[in-house]
Order: sequence, then C-alpha cells, then structure tokens
Amino acid sequence: MALLVQKFGGTSVGDPDRMRAVADHVARTVRRGDQVVVVISAMGKETDDLLRIAAEVSDTRPGREMDMLVTAGERKAMALLCMAIADRGIEAESFTGSQAGFLTDSTHRNAKIVEVRPTRVVEALAAGRVAVVGGAQGVSPENNVTFLGRGGSDTTAVALAHALGADSCELYTDVTGVFTTDPRIVSNARKMDRVSFDELLEMTANGCPKPAMRCVEFARTHKVDLHVRSAFTWEPGTIVTEEDPSMEQAIVSAVVHDADEAKVTIGGVADRPGIAARVFRALADADINVDLIVQNTSDHGVTDISFTVPHGELSSAISICESHAAEIGASRVTSEPAIARVSVVGAGMKSHPGVAATVFETMADNGINIEMIATSAIRVSCVVAEAQVELAVQALHDRFGLAEGPVYVD
Repeated sequence: MALLVQKFGGTSVGDPDRMRAVADHVARTVRRGDQVVVVISAMGKETDDLLRIAAEVSDTRPGREMDMLVTAGERKAMALLCMAIADRGIEAESFTGSQAGFLTDSTHRNAKIVEVRPTRVVEALAAGRVAVVGGAQGVSPENNVTFLGRGGSDTTAVALAHALGADSCELYTDVTGVFTTDPRIVSNARKMDRVSFDELLEMTANGCPKPAMRCVEFARTHKVDLHVRSAFTWEPGTIVTEEDPSMEQAIVSAVVHDADEAKVTIGGVADRPGIAARVFRALADADINVDLIVQNTSDHGVTDISFTVPHGELSSAISICESHAAEIGASRVTSEPAIARVSVVGAGMKSHPGVAATVFETMADNGINIEMIATSAIRVSCVVAEAQVELAVQALHDRFGLAEGPVYVD
C-alpha cells in the first residue's frame, strides 16, 4: 500500500464534469489499494472572480478579510469533491488548512508555512477515508485564516507529502508535464521525462509557470520527489527529483522566457560606497521584487544602474527611484517596459564552458540585441526586446536541438 498526495489545480476541477472525473481517478487509486490525500484548488477562475468582486466592493481590502474571502474557493471545492467521491462508494472527509494542521506566519495574502501538524489527516487515513485538503491556506498564531498566495496549493501538497512521509506527490494540472520550452511558441517542444530540482527551480524563477516556484524550493529542501502530470489525459508526466551525480547531465535541458519584465535605469549615479544599498533597501522595504541588476563601469566618478522588476511594480519602482535621485546624485531615472527575459537552463552547463558563447552567437545570428545578461552555474539569461522574445526562444530551442532530445556532457 502506497500513500499518495494528489494535488488538482483549478482547471482540473473547473466544472462538475471535471470534478466527477477527478473523483473517478481518486476512486481508482483507492481501489488498487493505495491511501490518498487530495489537495484541491478553487474551481476554474473562482479566485480571480473573488479578487475582482473585492476590488469592486472595496478600495481598502484589509489583508485579513481578503484571506478569508479568497480561501473560500478552496473550501467550496473540497466539499464538492468529497460529495463526488462519496457517490463512488468511498468515504472522504474534507479539511481546511487549519484543520489539516497548517500553521503559518501572520503575513496576509502571502503567508509562509511554519509547521504542519496533520493529526486529523492521519486519523482520516487510518479510518480508511480519503482526506481532501483545501490548498493554499493555513492559520496564523493569532488564529486568523491565512492565504499562501498564488501557487500555494502546490506548496500545500508538497508540505503535506513531507509531513506524512508520502510515497509520491503528484501535481495534476492542465499540461502533460514540464516541457523543454513553451509549446505555444515552439510547436516541437518536448515533454521532459525527468528534471532535477535545481533545473526546475531555475526554470520556474525565469518564467516557467508550473509548478509554483515555492513548491519546488520546498521539495528540494525536504527531498520530496514530484510527478507533474495531466488531469485530462492521466498519462505519465515529468518526474522532478534530486540530481543523480552518477547519471549523464544534459548540457541544456530547457529554454524558458518571462515577458512580465520592465527595466529601470538610474543614470549619472555617484560611484561611491552605499549608493546602491540605499536604492535597493528602499525598493525592498516597498516589497518590490528586483531581479536582474547591472551596474556600468564608472566614468568620471559616475555610473548607471539598471535593474528589472515585474510590470505591475514598475510605477512604484520609478517613484521610489525618483524620490531618492537627488540624495544619490542621480541625473535621471528612465524605464523600458517592453522587454522580456529568455533563459537557457541545464545541469551540464557547470562543466561545459561553451554554452554562453553559443547563446550569444545565436542571438547575433538572428539580429537580436541583448540588453542585459545574468548567469548562474546552470543558467544563462538575456534581456531582449519583448517583440523579439519568441524569436529568441525558437532560435535557442533549435540551436541546442532540444526537440530531438538532450545533448549530454561528454
């Protein structure tokens, strides 16, 4: 008997037919002798609908009440799924995040898990029932409902799998696995059979939308293997696991992109200690997520600092930089909203020095200008014009032959 944690996203349970299909799958899993814990997201676009209604009702939207509102979608879905499972002759019991033992910090709208005490889930399993847990929610030290943020159901599933010592954590979604690039852009994108935690973490940090980056971080930290697969075809998907040093490593495993980027440049900044610290501390205090940072070589005691932020935070970032311009001696603050980032990722890059050169040559061959560059041990990222990002993705995917299969380190 195996203990499985199965997470189903919003599209997987988007309507009554989909809900019944999930119930059928859970019932089949139980009948073959396995124990099942289900983590479920709100149905379809319900979370978006709740956020839209809140914006129409209130300009204030206190965090505590927003968390109470948004987590209602998961509570509705988990009760409905239990009803559907019961129709298949199998007992199921639903649990909110707090009932399932998810203790979080007090940060509303993006809480962090502090501890998981799944006592009631264990009791339900011992009694032969399926436990259905509402995703992305917990309870704060003040006994307030908390929301884990977007993608929080993935994190809920991984945390439960770790706390329960589950044999597998299956993340069901609307795609059949993790692909070498976005199949909407590259028609011959290939589904990957396996990918390492480190590779997928770089991919999700640089534009790969699923699974959620936080869940990959948690899985890597606690060594919880993942299986990313489709709730529509039920076919095997992509296994996410620790890197095996005894196995060959792909030089490049995937090409990912992120068009939700904007660039801010602070020009004519005095080149002396502490200047960058003031600016980026102010941005951090405003919860602005700064990504790539480039500082030009000093010229006559002044320099330019450029960095990227999500589109939604551009106006706030500009305001903060302008408010500090006089203090740091900056002559101007400019922005460029029409940019995007393209990244190549692969564990084998650590021992293969030619990847960056190949990336830059491919860009040049296709007339794509690189505005910023950032690297890690297993990633090369380039900021390019948004209008050219799809060309860059296609060209890099072709150049590294990812449609045919990975090229391994010699």
